[in-house]
Amino acid sequence: MTQHQELLDEARQFIAACYGELGIGSEETERRQLEVMREIADRGTYTHTQEELRHGARMAWRNSNRCIGRLFWETLQVRDARNAETEEQIAEALLGHIEEATNGGKIRPVITVFRPAVDPALAVHIKNYQLVRYAGYETDSGVIGDPDSIALTRTCIELGWRGNGGPFDVLPLVIQIGEREPRLFPIPQDIVLEVPLTHPELPAFEELRLKWYAVPIVSNMRMEIGGISYTAAPFNGWYMGTEIGARNLADEQRYDMLPRLAELMGLDTSRESSLWRDKALVELNVAVLHSYKSHGVSIVDHHTAARQFAQFGEKEARCGRDLTGDWTWLIPPVSPATTHIFHSHYDNRTVKPNFFYPERLNVQAP
Repeated sequence: MTQHQELLDEARQFIAACYGELGIGSEETERRQLEVMREIADRGTYTHTQEELRHGARMAWRNSNRCIGRLFWETLQVRDARNAETEEQIAEALLGHIEEATNGGKIRPVITVFRPAVDPALAVHIKNYQLVRYAGYETDSGVIGDPDSIALTRTCIELGWRGNGGPFDVLPLVIQIGEREPRLFPIPQDIVLEVPLTHPELPAFEELRLKWYAVPIVSNMRMEIGGISYTAAPFNGWYMGTEIGARNLADEQRYDMLPRLAELMGLDTSRESSLWRDKALVELNVAVLHSYKSHGVSIVDHHTAARQFAQFGEKEARCGRDLTGDWTWLIPPVSPATTHIFHSHYDNRTVKPNFFYPERLNVQAP
């Protein structure tokens, strides 16, 4: 199948599915399909209407096999930034996204969509894995900050950025258009909501001086709707606590905080059979959930998220849609066997619209 024919087929299928879900009649659907076919014949591509973009982005979230939070796909706020042409305009839209999504702690699911990658010379690329992310500095005594950010931190430094050298320095936005030189745009500190972590029963926990940012805005994925690729479409929901407490702060290749927390708790770390890692991991997750809730920042625990995913599956069944999912990502990293997901099977086939990771990246959980 030629690329042209593939685009025609995907566009036709998307219009039919999108308009059907929106309750638009067959006559209008056929009219729009013909209009799109003519546009592709004339230009080699086509432009989504705002309504198509809005519902298509929501469908992409609904079809994301790795996401446990899809129950709320219909609440996604879609910001159309396809008219942003310069790096400055793109940066302004991204900062606006951070503010709108943060919403004083009552996190709103938001996506900002920039122009599609029709012309490679004008394609928009956001180099950050997430819009807000902490730097990682290589030093003679080890890594300070987030080891997952070492490469991006190095790039930022080469482009002229200078951080404070601390464990929680917010990296600037790195924006590239086509093959132009990437440009840096610092994120004002006053729009980055961060949560200092404390524990409700372990006062010594504060000695760790941990914190994390409020909103996980994934920015390195490509969104595809009806055969059209949007290389820059950052989006967010809210955190599930284990993403921070069992991955970002606990993984050995990330902040690796379990040994230090175990020491503060007085646990026996001389043998694995003491399950010191498990005990420390649970308390680290308790601290994350306690701290976010204490500061009025939206977050969900993994048991509640699993129940919400079950509701999502039930709603999909009522709509006559098959539930797809990637089991390896849907099971929570803490006590997975206590959720129904662990004992379930999911079809991991790809349904479009959807989000796709760049193949060159070694993807980790946020």
